[in-house]
Amino acid sequence: MTMNAYSRRDFLAHQSMGFGSFALAWLLKQERSQAKPKSVDHKPHNDLLPRDTHFEPKAKAMISLFQHGGPSHMDLTDPKPELSRQDGVEYTGDIKFSFVNEASKKLFGSPWSFKPHGECGTELSELLPHTAEIVDDICLIRSMHTGANGHEVSIRYFHGGIPGVLGRPTLGSWLVYALGSETQNLPAYMVLTDPGGLPVDGVTNWSNGFMPALFQGTVLRPKEPRILNLQAPAHLQGKFQEQNLDLLQTLNQRHLEQHPGEAELEARIASYELAARMQTAATEALDISQETEATQKLYGLDNPKSREYGTRCLIARRLVERGVRFVQLFHNNQPWDNHASIKSGLPSICQKTDQPAAALVKDLKQRGLLDSTIVHWGGEIGRLPVTQEQGSPEKAGRDHNGQGFSIWLAGGGIKGGMAYGKTDEVGHKAVENVVTPNDYQATIMHQFGLNYEDLMYVASGREEIITAKRPAKVVSDILA
Repeated sequence: MTMNAYSRRDFLAHQSMGFGSFALAWLLKQERSQAKPKSVDHKPHNDLLPRDTHFEPKAKAMISLFQHGGPSHMDLTDPKPELSRQDGVEYTGDIKFSFVNEASKKLFGSPWSFKPHGECGTELSELLPHTAEIVDDICLIRSMHTGANGHEVSIRYFHGGIPGVLGRPTLGSWLVYALGSETQNLPAYMVLTDPGGLPVDGVTNWSNGFMPALFQGTVLRPKEPRILNLQAPAHLQGKFQEQNLDLLQTLNQRHLEQHPGEAELEARIASYELAARMQTAATEALDISQETEATQKLYGLDNPKSREYGTRCLIARRLVERGVRFVQLFHNNQPWDNHASIKSGLPSICQKTDQPAAALVKDLKQRGLLDSTIVHWGGEIGRLPVTQEQGSPEKAGRDHNGQGFSIWLAGGGIKGGMAYGKTDEVGHKAVENVVTPNDYQATIMHQFGLNYEDLMYVASGREEIITAKRPAKVVSDILA
């Protein structure tokens, strides 16, 4: 076979090797030749080199603990004494139900008690004892509003800026496009999925949309080994693999020169080069055995109920510690979607997530990383204040509610020890300091030193921004 007929695909199919020595050579070259970062603007680019911000940033990294399904705010974060007082009474307000056949207008008081915590005195449910320990470090937003009760429509609003619309870059994609990465040997945007499967709406949760593939989330396997085939067989390592990789790089560059401006091709080449650098860096970053017993216990790794989620939270901290810009954790399906048996279902998911989420904030703080890392906890919707009937009180649940619900933020210049916004007396609708997903996006971008209206990407001849030019505001009241 001649060199001209020997394609890159043929080459890869006939070779089986790792990338260790090539990775080292590449990193040394980068140390010598990396140019001054370019300013952030809407000129297209297809690399992850670090870039300047519009103004001084408060945050450099973010970890999003996305809680698919809609955590019940009136049972967790938003106490409603009036709802408890009127338990069983017919609700007189207007309600939109997702499951009409099981609909009821009987108010459903929370089965769980609330009490104030921390110096700030924010009230939380007894189901969140560990979150109660970090209440002075978090900003609890009780007035989120999507205006839609569906899961996918609200998920896409949070991630992509428009309710229900597919094909748009997610928040993580916008951030890494704008700012690049602080490490060139790990992906800038990483996704940690659940061993039980993908979340609702699947891979669109970390889509690059109309941006080049380089800016989509890189998914780690949900169990060991989290990256397959990271190490080459011993007989293919060393000088032999370095020579072959040099040849591969030559073929790649030759092909790219023949097809200039092809974003997908550039992204594929970049992914090969990144794989080389990850051989050493990823192995070390994902090795939680390096952590002390005390740290592992902090995340709940000694508890079967919280071990899996705690492991992913700990990995998330290790990733941002090593320069990864944006990390997302997802659940399988939507475990917070408590239409039935909420009295057993809600405590179960809290036992899985409460300790690890709180540990992440504690750990970042004690390592001096919380000041520059935003932690987000929350789902796409909340729950209704009325009963979704399932035949008996013990099987009762709550239907969807996008009119008012809670999320919390910590770190990265977000004020701690505060509760912001309100829902009405039974928790149905946000009535004070309403915050939309577009406001959330604008505020996050601001903390990264970006004016969300000035960061543009031209797609199909249109200047696109993260909020899709919908009404949005930076929620300045929650900023330190």
